[in-house]
Amino acid sequence: MSQQQTPRRPQEGQEHKDPIKYGDIFNVSEDLASEPIMPQDAALMQATENQALGQTQKGGPASVMQSAAATNVSAGLVGRGDISSVAKDQGICVLESKTGVNRVITESVGKQVVGQFVEPDVPMKTPGSALDRDAITIGEALEATTLAPASDKPVDQSDAAAIQAAEMRATGKNEIQSGGLAAAAQSAATKNSRTMGDFQKTTLSDVLTDAKEKLPSDKAVTREDAEGVIGAEIRNKADMKTTPGGVAASLAAAATLNQNKSSS
Repeated sequence: MSQQQTPRRPQEGQEHKDPIKYGDIFNVSEDLASEPIMPQDAALMQATENQALGQTQKGGPASVMQSAAATNVSAGLVGRGDISSVAKDQGICVLESKTGVNRVITESVGKQVVGQFVEPDVPMKTPGSALDRDAITIGEALEATTLAPASDKPVDQSDAAAIQAAEMRATGKNEIQSGGLAAAAQSAATKNSRTMGDFQKTTLSDVLTDAKEKLPSDKAVTREDAEGVIGAEIRNKADMKTTPGGVAASLAAAATLNQNKSSS
């Protein structure tokens, strides 16, 4: 998660500082930005996410709100039963729309969006072992990103995190492979952050061309793989939105296509 999103835990001797507000965590404005994140706000978002998605999205708005609210409570800055005026008066909402084969989930507090991400359109309990032998692999899904509108997007930290999560899922190893895709993506993100002109920056296409050949091992994309990559991408974006046609979107689309193929 980026520094902008990481809930700030009070340091020793700072118990009387202000509580963590929505504007500290999310890319919001107006009245919501100055509202403290309350425990009942977090509880409502978790319940709404669970109802819409069947679970709480890892790294999504509900989990971030829970962490911030818990910090506010432990610091004695808000009460466990407190709710913000925006959440109380305007409500909390999780809406689903369809873009291609993907579901797009938009989460809002009041009238302001706090997160938006793709979600594979796959039943929650579908086992990965049920996938067709010719299912799309993680490497192939990453390569598909080079053909999407986001292919010319300069690699940033959210892309690097998503590619790292995808590589770990493909290899089954919880470490970055030396000289691998994740290492190249992280190097590109670091370089890009220090480069002024976009035309000089390394793009997703530069990193992900021939991704399948660059992975030491590969596997078919499952819902769980897609969700892990989605969580990694949104945790590292200030607006908590997945990139249209980006890494997470490609993995989500592949998971949906694999499920549809195995069901046919």
